Amino acid sequence: MNITDIRMRKVEKDGKMKAVASITIDDVFVVHDIKVIEGEKGMFIAMPSRKTPDGDYKDIAHPINSDTRDELQNMILKKYDEEFGAVTA
Repeated sequence: MNITDIRMRKVEKDGKMKAVASITIDDVFVVHDIKVIEGEKGMFIAMPSRKTPDGDYKDIAHPINSDTRDELQNMILKKYDEEFGAVTA
């Protein structure tokens, strides 16, 4: 799997969510609405999700192992840094 494009949209409202990313995989598949969030321990990503009838949130799309999640998070946060400035802790 190759991430062939990452597009960032900065969130202008105050709050923990700083941006929303879309990734393209192998030039043929797109995942929208990956959130870039500033948490207590630094920046991280949250995969697209939807609210279930019982009030919980379930990911719509997500990596199935931690190595892939780490790689994806590093790529998205690097792009955030390039477009909007240093990632803060």
